[in-house]
Amino acid sequence: MLTHQFNPYSACTSILVGKNASADGSTMIGRNEDSRAAWAKRFVIHPHQEFEQPQQFESQDADHPFKMTLPKIRAQYSATPEWTSQSGLFEEDGINEYGVAMSATESAYCNTRVLAADPYVQDGIGEEAMVTVTLPYIHSAQEGVERLGHIIEEHGTYETNGILFSDEEEVWYMETGAGHYWVAQRIPDDAYAVVANQLAIQEIDYADHENFMYASGIRDFVLDNQLASMDNGLNFREVFGTADISDQHYNTPRVWYGQKYFTPTLNHGPESFNLPFIQRANRLIHVDEVQHYLASHYEGTPYDPVGHGTPAQKHSYRPISLAKTQESHVLQIRPDLPAATRGIHWLAMGVAAESVYVPFYASATDTPAAYQVATKQYDPTSAYWIFKHAGVLVDAHYHALHGDLQAVQKAVAIQLGHHLITTDKAIAGLTGAALTAALTKANDQAAELALSAFQRLIADLITKSTDFSPLNYDTDLNL
Repeated sequence: MLTHQFNPYSACTSILVGKNASADGSTMIGRNEDSRAAWAKRFVIHPHQEFEQPQQFESQDADHPFKMTLPKIRAQYSATPEWTSQSGLFEEDGINEYGVAMSATESAYCNTRVLAADPYVQDGIGEEAMVTVTLPYIHSAQEGVERLGHIIEEHGTYETNGILFSDEEEVWYMETGAGHYWVAQRIPDDAYAVVANQLAIQEIDYADHENFMYASGIRDFVLDNQLASMDNGLNFREVFGTADISDQHYNTPRVWYGQKYFTPTLNHGPESFNLPFIQRANRLIHVDEVQHYLASHYEGTPYDPVGHGTPAQKHSYRPISLAKTQESHVLQIRPDLPAATRGIHWLAMGVAAESVYVPFYASATDTPAAYQVATKQYDPTSAYWIFKHAGVLVDAHYHALHGDLQAVQKAVAIQLGHHLITTDKAIAGLTGAALTAALTKANDQAAELALSAFQRLIADLITKSTDFSPLNYDTDLNL
């Protein structure tokens, strides 16, 4: 395949888990939002609003002036926008009041022969707008695919992306290709999938409307432009995607590691182009295992950049969790619960490997104050910067201080898990305003628990780091 073009936006890693593949019957979608090492994020909850007239969306990205009309009713939804909207909102991930989750996007690449036939549309929709114009207006995961697909066909897009949707019953993965084309596949209920900056969907079954959706005219587009014969159907990854040397070092190893973690019997190597999109795990998957994957960096292999491999091995492949992660999220839709308590927006600000996933009820009325502070430069009142501060201190003396970080991460994860269990029980009989008030209070408590622990960790790390100065000289303890 031909070499892909440079994409200036997020270079992420995603995971999707069907309800029968999870330990508690939840559906789960998760993603690391990777862009820059210092690019702060906020966590917000937009209220339900009903307008007298349809609203207009207009992107603030001067290079891609996308515009469209929005419905008069906007559902409540959670989101993680950037500290600045100068280049767009990039709300990225959230759960709406109907219990539908969306994460956008997994940046991918389309090959040049496809783009020659259907070039990108510079004023079409891109990652920065997708959550904002889709999530507040959908009532199911499938409806999310349909709405965004219609927007792409009508307005076009200026990049290639993968988009994750889920509700209580279904998980869908959608991919765009070229300027106007897209496909989507339902993740089987007993399966999972991991994706890393490549088009991942393989064979499209045009007759199976319960598990596949696609742009109108895509078959004619492929045939008319001699992109494939389609005698054996359409393999979207092969026809629209890339398969070059950079994929083997940047993308496929992350998929390999995820499949190795959840399905250890697989025999593929980290540079294999034959990794299947859909996989079955050798066990039921817990939410903390999804988080573990997103926070991983090839532990247990020679390719861990802070492990024990050779220098060449440790820098062979791009890790899953890395310094450029802005935030990592797992959107869990739990079964047999009212919509108000069904959705848990697990959020790890900064680098997942050096942060902690905090469970937030998506139906709360507001987010904790520290999660609303996002600035270009360090701010000690910002949740993003608090977690980043701890990571920077550990990085400076990684092997000496990483154990301190791990101990705090483990203790906080236990406390947050217990907090979620006890809160679920305490709110079981609540409804209406009393319920949303309790959810908002629970979110504040979860945030305070995590932030306080990391602030204490930061104090300990600074204190210990004072003795690592290069100006030290070992003779007498007092000199």
